[in-house]
Amino acid sequence: MKENYSISSENILNRIHSLMECHKNKRIIIAIDGRCGAGKTTLAQYLEEQTGATVFHMDDFFLRPEQRTPERFNTPGENVDHERFLFEVLEPLRKGVVELPYQRFDCKSQSLQDVVVIRPGNLCIVEGSYSCHPSLVNIYDYRIFMTVSTEEQMERIIRRNGAEAAKMFESRWIPFEERYFSVCTVEGQCDCTIDTSKM
Repeated sequence: MKENYSISSENILNRIHSLMECHKNKRIIIAIDGRCGAGKTTLAQYLEEQTGATVFHMDDFFLRPEQRTPERFNTPGENVDHERFLFEVLEPLRKGVVELPYQRFDCKSQSLQDVVVIRPGNLCIVEGSYSCHPSLVNIYDYRIFMTVSTEEQMERIIRRNGAEAAKMFESRWIPFEERYFSVCTVEGQCDCTIDTSKM
């Protein structure tokens, strides 16, 4: 049954502990998708602090310049390199690798950085918009959708990114997200919804 929490951190933490208790010999992979400004990164950081989870950020898989074609941007959910994320991170995690090499995309240089090698634990969290893309969503053990009111979303983005950058979010990135959420029925694919409005 789909769960809905108005205040979430402890509830989610309890759910994660239950999952790990039920699957002691399995790596648990959790996705946190949802609207920008809803608190995805904050929740991931909290869970990392409480559980020692290995966290992956979808921002590290932003499209490379040569991938940003009109055709791709016209397709809901395609403004992230989900193919590379699946190949470099998600499939190896599910196979139980001990060491995981992958490359992060750097927005400042608009290029892939040097390969980093991490040792993922038994609990891994994938944080960021598009983490529940149709090609990825069924691989996770638990999926969280985070939402926030439109007004509070913009207030948070302005505080975080500044008024000028917020205009780009409002005119470009948020419409991309909303189309993805709608067409790919993202919230409906998730196991719980967290509304952080007025929190």
